[in-house]
Amino acid sequence: MSRAFELLVFDWDGTLMDSAAAIAEALQASCADLDLPVPSKQQARYVIGLGLTDTMKYILPELPESDYGRVVDKYREHFLRRDGGTTLFPGVAELIRDLHEAGFQLAVATGKSRRGLDRSLRECALGQYFDTTRCADEGFSKPHPGMLEAVMDTLAVPATATVMIGDTTHDLEMANAAGVASVAVTYGAHERAPLAACKPLLMVDDLAGLRRWLL
Repeated sequence: MSRAFELLVFDWDGTLMDSAAAIAEALQASCADLDLPVPSKQQARYVIGLGLTDTMKYILPELPESDYGRVVDKYREHFLRRDGGTTLFPGVAELIRDLHEAGFQLAVATGKSRRGLDRSLRECALGQYFDTTRCADEGFSKPHPGMLEAVMDTLAVPATATVMIGDTTHDLEMANAAGVASVAVTYGAHERAPLAACKPLLMVDDLAGLRRWLL
C-alpha cells in the first residue's frame, strides 16, 4: 500500500526522535522555575508538535503574550540540557536511508524551530536524505495544513501521492486538513484512542511495523 505514495512526510519529535519525555520535562521545569502553574505530564505531552506560541496558549492560558518570551527562553535552556541525551529511535537511521534508496521522496514537518531541527539533523547525520523540511517558526503551526502544503508545493507532489507519519493528533489533524493520508505511530507522545479518532490510514505500535508497511 505504501507504494501508492511518492512523498513520505515525517514528524520529528516522538516519531523519529525519542524526545517526548525531554520536551515534557523541560516544559514542566521552565514553569516551575518561573513560579507559574506547572502542567501535568499529560498536558505537557499533549502540546508536543505544536509551535511554542500555541504551546504557551494551551499550558498557560492566563499568561499575557508579552511574557511568552521568558518562558520560551527558560524552556530552551532546560531542553538543551536534556537534548544531548535524546537519540533517534533504534532503527530510524537505517529506515530513512533505506527509504531514500528505495526512491521515495522524504520530508519533515515539525513543531521544532528551524535552528533546533537543523541541529538535530546535523547531529544524527540524516539531513542528506530529506528533500525538504518545514518548521513551526516558518509559518502556521500544526494542525493548520500550511506546513504540509508548503512541503508538497516545494516538491510538486499532490496530496493524493503524499502520506503524513506522526505520533500526535496534531500531525493527523494537519494531514486531514490538507487532504493527505496519515499513518499514526503509537509509541510517541499521544495515546492510541485520540490517534484512532483522527482516522489514520494505519496505526503501528513500533518502528518494525512501520518499516514493514513502508518497505
